[in-house]
Amino acid sequence: MNCNEDNQQESDRFFKEFNDQLQKETNETGIFLPAMIKNRTTLKPTFKDAIPQIIASCIIHCIVIQGGINMAYSTVLNNGLQKAEGKLRISKDQESWIASLVTISLPIGSLLTGPLMDKFGRKSICLLTCIPASISWILILLSNSISTIYAGRVIAGASAGLSTVGLVYVSEITHPQLRAMLLCLNSVFVSLGILITCCLAVWLRWDTMAAVFLVLNCCVFLALFIVPESPYWLMCFSNGMLNENSTGRAEKSLKWLNRREIIYEQEYARIKEISSTRVMNAESSKTLLQSINLFYKELMLPTVYKPMCILFFLLLLQQLSGAYVVIFYAISVFKEIGGTFGAGLDAYGALVMLGVIRFIMSILTAYFSKRYGRRVLCISSGLGMTFSMFFSAMYMYLTSSCDENGTVKQTMANQKWLLLVIVLFYVCTSSLGFVVIPWTLIGELLPISVRGTGSGLMVSLAYIMMFGVIKSYPYAIEGMGGQGIFFFFSFTSLLGTSFVYFFLPETLGRTFTEIEQYFTTNRKTRSC
Repeated sequence: MNCNEDNQQESDRFFKEFNDQLQKETNETGIFLPAMIKNRTTLKPTFKDAIPQIIASCIIHCIVIQGGINMAYSTVLNNGLQKAEGKLRISKDQESWIASLVTISLPIGSLLTGPLMDKFGRKSICLLTCIPASISWILILLSNSISTIYAGRVIAGASAGLSTVGLVYVSEITHPQLRAMLLCLNSVFVSLGILITCCLAVWLRWDTMAAVFLVLNCCVFLALFIVPESPYWLMCFSNGMLNENSTGRAEKSLKWLNRREIIYEQEYARIKEISSTRVMNAESSKTLLQSINLFYKELMLPTVYKPMCILFFLLLLQQLSGAYVVIFYAISVFKEIGGTFGAGLDAYGALVMLGVIRFIMSILTAYFSKRYGRRVLCISSGLGMTFSMFFSAMYMYLTSSCDENGTVKQTMANQKWLLLVIVLFYVCTSSLGFVVIPWTLIGELLPISVRGTGSGLMVSLAYIMMFGVIKSYPYAIEGMGGQGIFFFFSFTSLLGTSFVYFFLPETLGRTFTEIEQYFTTNRKTRSC
């Protein structure tokens, strides 16, 4: 009897260990949620604990308001210059350059921001972004030629590229349980920039708006002095690493961000572990050649090249889905689908609706990302984009006809409001995840050793792709027509949804160490 009891106990212990191991391996996939997140040993912060991190994140995210303004301002500037008289009147080619220059120059800033933020600190580069942004608005405000406007747009793009540092800063100062939501605030503030521009466009001229944005940028610069430096940078990069001064500053910064002692101790231990590895790597990279060699070796690690490949394809499909075309050429798009939509609503009224919808949805995305994670939002967003663009294309196809001269006419001209609703639904669903999540993942998927340089590289590639899409749109719409473009956007959105389903891991509630472990674990083992 005792022998049987011993055997039973041994069997029970075996199956318990087996189930524990199976649960651990299942959790490592990072694909299904949120069951494994609720049982983490990391102490969950209260709202009171989160307040300092929320304040710091909101202030830092103010630098990306400029990015949203750059996007929406292009359609306002182009429309204003088209109505202008004299030497500032623009052609279609100049219109496409004004819209796209801000995207092709952005990689200049994003490539520089990696080494700059590692050398001088995250907060310092956040302050730096405001200087070229102010110069760009001064140039546009005082412009008397197209060349000056081009110069202003190029400098604005470079400044927006530097704002990549905001994603890295927020990912490093926030608790793992808060990181998803606070990183999504990046999109909230981009949407705020779009909303401000859309609303001001109803009342102000393009040059008066430039003066308003210059004042706003100066206010953001002053607000940045409130926040502390990233404790990760202070301990992993600052002044030869782990000297007494940098450690003391890191502790002070951590205490500012984590007021409760037990959470402060957890975060300090986590950073100390990462900084130790960073110090050992730094000791082997004394010269520039050795640093380049070290970066190349790190690039060959699965913890680096796997997330970079995922981010590249995700950002490529994001750009080809047309989400940014609707913003950069909003007035043009609204005119393409009708221009007037009844009840006194014109293209400018639709522009304000676009700004409001994108802003509200970006706030909801920040909230939902904390509850449902990245994958659910991206898949839901991609499906919504797919169906809305498909229905838009089908509507235009079914309600248009050609007369004997080959002129296209709308057979349901008094129902254009329906097409506007579908396009705005596309904006709504794109803002739910597919436009937002890929940018926040840059600050999460890349390991600390290459996060500065890697994030700059990924943002650069994204905006080079955006430049190609934005620059070619006026010619694509002329060659393919509105319905052809919308069919293409629908197909690309479906591809993006499929990619997310099969390849994107879930990062909700996971520490940086756990995310790195996901990419080093064998896929067959993770599927057990």
